[in-house]
Amino acid sequence: MIIMKFGGTSVEDARAMNNVIEIVGRERNRKPVVVLSAVAGATNTLLRSAHIAFEGNLDKAHAELHALFERHVLILENLIENRTEVQLLILAIRKRFDELKTLCQGIAILGELTNRSLDAIASIGEELSTMILSKTMAERGFSAQLVDARRWMITDGQFGAATPLMNRISDETANRILPLVESGQIVITQGFIGSTDRMITTTLGRGGSDYSAAILGSALGAEEIQIWTDVDGVLTADPRIAPAAKKLKVISFREASELAYFGAKVLHPSTIQPAVEKNIPVIVLNSKRPQSTGTRIVGNPPKTNAAVKSIASKKGITVINIQSTRMLMAYGFLSSIFSVFQRHETSVDLVSTSEVAVSLTIDNSSRLEQIVKDLQAFAEVTAIENQAIVCVVGEQMRSTMGIVDRVFRALSNINVMMISQGASEINMSLVVDENVVSLAVQQLHREFFEPVPELDLFEQVDA
Repeated sequence: MIIMKFGGTSVEDARAMNNVIEIVGRERNRKPVVVLSAVAGATNTLLRSAHIAFEGNLDKAHAELHALFERHVLILENLIENRTEVQLLILAIRKRFDELKTLCQGIAILGELTNRSLDAIASIGEELSTMILSKTMAERGFSAQLVDARRWMITDGQFGAATPLMNRISDETANRILPLVESGQIVITQGFIGSTDRMITTTLGRGGSDYSAAILGSALGAEEIQIWTDVDGVLTADPRIAPAAKKLKVISFREASELAYFGAKVLHPSTIQPAVEKNIPVIVLNSKRPQSTGTRIVGNPPKTNAAVKSIASKKGITVINIQSTRMLMAYGFLSSIFSVFQRHETSVDLVSTSEVAVSLTIDNSSRLEQIVKDLQAFAEVTAIENQAIVCVVGEQMRSTMGIVDRVFRALSNINVMMISQGASEINMSLVVDENVVSLAVQQLHREFFEPVPELDLFEQVDA
């Protein structure tokens, strides 16, 4: 059994969906379970319509929804030939959009927009894409069965970023999905969405479809998890920043996790963990170029002499500098600092400490003012916004001499505000101004990958 997850760009129109069907068809002997995202841009439109309704502009919210409805109708009309099926599916989709309009009307009247409402609205995108794909595959002779993810992805009630309840998920997938797979059916289900015990819709957070696929693969004991997206795999850098970027044939789970968290858009940061626990390979593939071999992410990749595998970057970083003489020879000071971030539900990326100072970074500044105010009760605090993290990743970095020297030679013309390496032997992270982050990535890429090392690890990206 394999899990095949297709992202939004892989199902963005009728042509893309035809491509998905062809890819799945080639793998039918491997008992595929298909996890689908909403069509590209649908989730953004749905959430935007909710916020517009909250602002009181109901007509504009309805116009957004109508345009999205028409887009889905166009897709299905170009996929399904049976006119009766087309009309029935249009009616079913129209019903979902009528429900959306009612939700938006309630938001506008009450002037209240909760995470629970947002989850109910955002989930419709995945419902629609899976409805269309399953009907199309059935018409074309596939034994395809749509299974609502809310029947097996059981979560807690933290709307907007729900936590999957793994024991419940294992039970539900064994009862609802495994028998269908074993009977030869191709199961199609949604990524990103789940439900509480009371069948109230939740979501796993943006990008959660990858996470859904990994959880499903873990629960079912799949032989591999395929993540189909619009890039050829994991690259040595973002090709929009470093056009000479090369594809990695294989990397480790640890390397992929670091890259995902620190800005590599090809994977959701939480994706890897369920696969790691079961040692299930994750393969990143390009649905636009299915002939590409992709990147294989495994627990123990073959040893290589490549000290650095990839460079990632993440903008929108705020550096908070905290200084106090009370910290000198004191205990509990760091606990006081991090309790502030816990209270304001803000995660910390990087931390660097000295005897009387702590510097740290956050990527969510929505509560920055309150955080600074609370910290100022016991320390001097400065916050510097519009920064970026550049992350150099490779499992052989710690054991390879001269890496730090090469990094700083490459960045000799760039001011580095903060450095963090000790916490991870495979990752050196540096904080620079947002305005120079692209330059930093380009110069590091030239240092480590141009010309590309003569190793079997790297592969040319298809044009």
